Amino acid sequence: MIGLFFLQNETPAPLLLPDSVQKEHFTRAVEKLMTLDLSQVMRSMLEQALWVGIKIIIALLFYFLGRWLIRRVVAALNATFERRKVDVSLRSFIRNTVSVLLTLILILIVVQTLGVNVTSLIAVFSAATLAIGMALSGTAQNFAGGVMILIVKPYRVGDFITAQGQTGTVKEIKLFSTVIATADNRTIYIPNNVIATSIIDNYTTAPRRRVDWTLSLSYGVAVEEARKAILELLAEDDRVLKDPAPVVWLSSLEDSSVRLSVRAWTENANYWDVFFCFNERFYSELPKLGMQFPFPQVDLHIKNEK
Repeated sequence: MIGLFFLQNETPAPLLLPDSVQKEHFTRAVEKLMTLDLSQVMRSMLEQALWVGIKIIIALLFYFLGRWLIRRVVAALNATFERRKVDVSLRSFIRNTVSVLLTLILILIVVQTLGVNVTSLIAVFSAATLAIGMALSGTAQNFAGGVMILIVKPYRVGDFITAQGQTGTVKEIKLFSTVIATADNRTIYIPNNVIATSIIDNYTTAPRRRVDWTLSLSYGVAVEEARKAILELLAEDDRVLKDPAPVVWLSSLEDSSVRLSVRAWTENANYWDVFFCFNERFYSELPKLGMQFPFPQVDLHIKNEK
């Protein structure tokens, strides 16, 4: 039994060819090398190198021609959008998408010209796209967010908005992000998925905008006189609209002041100019009319006990 066990598990010896057979194969190989025509070998190598060079040149020609055609297609799209008055935001999105797709097709054509099997490459690319898509699911969500923005249109290129704590003018809606230029010349990139699901304050959609001021005046100031003086200041500026008319209300009685709420309407483009201008005018002209801005004060009563 033991002998049988070792016999079954014994490693078989490698198969060795007889010396005569090995010598015969070696002799044939040497004879083939001796009979080779060196000039023919060099000619064959040169032909192969020449053919590879031709394919590279053709591939380069296809590439540069394709890039030129892509630029022409994008230019034609822009011209069509201009004629049809297509929304600026939609123009940018479609232009970027078409450019990316055409560039991918061009790369496949160039690779096929070089002799690479495109079918296998597409299969590998599809598998890689699936893996990358799973790893970069947020990027796909940003693309979907960009599509939703273009469909719903909560804002467009050129609108002045506040979103995600950032305020500025929308410069471009890209495939995966929205570009905002702030008032201090900063460029902010907000992912489309985030901005599409957030609260967006769009200041550009309405042609008119209300300007609000809160003024704190000293106790003892006649509210009616203050209202009259403030309305006269507003009436002197043509940027302040007459309809709806400006209003001044007594909003609250604070510990150290009487608080007035001033409201006026202006064109959207004049909002900040009107706001800052009357901040300065109220501060400089109301005190001349006897209307002071009080500091916070506390009355202290000292009781002397003996």
